[in-house]
Amino acid sequence: MKSPWPIFLGLMFLPYSAFAASSDVTPLDLTHSTVGYAALLIFGLAYTLVMLEEYLQLRKSKPVLLAAGIIWAMVGYVYSQQGQIDIAKVALEHNLLEYAELLLFLLVAMTYISAMEERRLFDALQAWMVGKGFNFKALFWLTGILAFFISPIADNLTTALLMCAVVMKVGGDNTRFINLACINIVVAANAGGAFSPFGDITTLMVWQAGHVSFSEFMPLFAPSVVSYVVPAVIMSMFIPNAKPNVA
Repeated sequence: MKSPWPIFLGLMFLPYSAFAASSDVTPLDLTHSTVGYAALLIFGLAYTLVMLEEYLQLRKSKPVLLAAGIIWAMVGYVYSQQGQIDIAKVALEHNLLEYAELLLFLLVAMTYISAMEERRLFDALQAWMVGKGFNFKALFWLTGILAFFISPIADNLTTALLMCAVVMKVGGDNTRFINLACINIVVAANAGGAFSPFGDITTLMVWQAGHVSFSEFMPLFAPSVVSYVVPAVIMSMFIPNAKPNVA
């Protein structure tokens, strides 16, 4: 499962791919230059700070945005020194446009999810599950399957957050069920998001760039099902058959 901050990580190295798209001029090869090595160092440092977020209490976006800005500034400086500042300008505008398109899409998707939350749709789902008298094992499979089929539409991160919230409400004080069910949901959301361009930030970027058509995601359905079912079957062996006691 992936959160939106990897978009910014990707933007760090996008200047080089964007320059290559220009057929009018030959882009500079900065791979083995001082700027190239410095960019790798800055990228690695930013990524390390992201991984240490829990210990540093530092939001992921801060080191990533700072690193991206520094890398773009270095690339722009090198190209300006070579009298090719227009190439850097075109690359920056191109990548900002791609990011804006992604942001607007995610904004719309999250708006729909927020509207469903405001209408207490997921609370109703929880009440329905409890009212039907499902045991823990049935709830385990039901929430996993729902996550698998919702994630291609609502993206895997949003799906995992919402379905895990439902599991925590239904599971009560049964920590074993909650832990395994949440793991199952994360696996299902990631697997389900793989066969849709809308299920993950990465697939959305690939589809938006035109590298893969919508129909080419469909053959991934069967592998996605297998990727979800195999670990789910193993985890289900450790789920009790008792029924939840939720008021």
